[in-house]
Formats: sequence, structure tokens, C-alpha cells
Amino acid sequence: MDSQSTQTIKLPILQPGEYDLWKMRMEQYLQCIDYTLWEIVENGNAPIVTKTVDGKETVIPPTSVEEKAQRRAELKARSTLLMALPNEHQLKFNSYKDAKTLMQAIENRFGGNTATKKTQKNLLKQQYENFAASSTEVIEQTYERLQKLISQLEMHGEVIPQEDINQKFLRSLSQEWTMHTIVWRNKPEIETLSLDDLFNNLKAYESEVKGTSSSTTNSHNVAFLSSSSTNSATRAVNTAQGVNTASTQGAADSSTTVENLSDAVIYSFFASQPSIPQLDNEDLQQIHPDDLEEMDLR
Repeated sequence: MDSQSTQTIKLPILQPGEYDLWKMRMEQYLQCIDYTLWEIVENGNAPIVTKTVDGKETVIPPTSVEEKAQRRAELKARSTLLMALPNEHQLKFNSYKDAKTLMQAIENRFGGNTATKKTQKNLLKQQYENFAASSTEVIEQTYERLQKLISQLEMHGEVIPQEDINQKFLRSLSQEWTMHTIVWRNKPEIETLSLDDLFNNLKAYESEVKGTSSSTTNSHNVAFLSSSSTNSATRAVNTAQGVNTASTQGAADSSTTVENLSDAVIYSFFASQPSIPQLDNEDLQQIHPDDLEEMDLR
């Protein structure tokens, strides 16, 4: 593989609790760089070491072209493994001088024993049982999380039937997908359809689902605002009527009463409408009292 292609491949960094997944990715990564690198990690290609008379170890340097090439490959495999470790562990594992012993040390530290692997498997099974889409993620993110969880379970020897996987994915989606999930859950091919194919089929309806969800939200908002506006106007009318009923000014004529009532109603109504310009007092004075009496703002 050329250097331009290898630059697009991201080095997998080991995360706690994900050794098996990291090992699989590391194997693929090394094989993409150079197929022989993973063979060196598994089988070893350490340099020949001899001991001197005083007990010190001495590495015999390579002499032939082939030996030098093998030595470079060994160093490359070891360095790549070391760089794939978290920063806080690199100093500790730097003491291992060849790729095979370094990989064995990483497995002993992060791979866990039988009891640990059993615990991890049970945790993954629990995560699978409780799997559900988050309210903030799109369908593609839900699919990727489920796919990763299934891969981790398979690495621990847990094989899940395909129909169960598909049904889990459909049940995990948010309420906006209900119409589509009901249809797919009852299709005969749900038993054999791959998760990839199921995701691609649903992905085609994502824009439609988002549009439906947005329309529903807007309708609820409009209904809420309409209800609030109506309540505001009603309260204003009741208040104005109470004020006028309580007033005992016998000398006030009917046109003044109507005018005061209408002023209170109109001000309250337009104040509750943020998108409508409010009428000022000068505008209200231009309206004839008879016209105001005919207005039914309720």
C-alpha cells in the first residue's frame, strides 16, 4: 500500500475495557501498512542476543540485506504498538524491546483473566438489553453504537440471532419512527435481513421523519400560543367588565363606557400578539365608538 493511502488510516488507540476490539483493529492496521508486521507481532523476530563473559547482553547487529530489512520491520512493528498505547502507559511498556513480548505484556495488562472477561461479557449483554436511541442522535449514530456493541459481544463468544438484532434496532428508535418500525417488524425478511440493509432502508426515510417531527412540534407551539392569546384576551375582558360594573358613575354616557371597554380589550389582545404591531392611543382615538361597540374580539 502506498504512503498516501496509509496516511488516511487512523492508528487505533487502546481504550480501557476494549482490548479485544483494539487487537482486531491493530491487526488490520498493521496489515494495511505491511502484511509482514502482524506476523512479526505474533511469531516474533527479535534480534539475536548473546552474553559476554561478564554476563552483559549484547545484540548481534544484522549483516545481510535480508537481516537488515527484518530488523527494520521488527522496529516498525514494536514502535507502532507502543504508539497505540495511551500516553500514561508508554513509559512502562517501553522496556520491552521486541514486538512479540510487548504484545504479550499488553495482553496481560489489558486483556484480563477469565473472571474479568466474564464480567465484561455480562456488562455488554446488559448494555445490549437496555440499548435505546438517544434523543440527541440521528439514526446513523444509533446504528453505529449497536453495531459496535454486537461486535464486542461476538468477540466474547456471544452470538445473537439476526432477527433479534433487527428487532432490537427497530425497538430502540425514537417515537417518530413508529410508523416505519411497525411495518418493518412485521415483514417476513426481517429474519434474514442484515442490519446494514435494514439501516439503509430506514435511512431513506430520515428526511421524511424529521419533517413530520418538526411539523408536529410547530403545531403544538401554535396551539399553545393560540390558547395563551385567547386566555389573555378573555382575562382582559373579564377585568374590564368588572371595572365597569363596579363603576357607579351615573353621569357617564354609554359611548364612554363602550370606549373604555374596547380600549382595555384591544390593548390586551394586541399585547398578547408578538407578531402584530400594537396600536397606540392616537390610533384608538380615530375609531368611532359605534364601530368599537360592534367589535367582537372575544
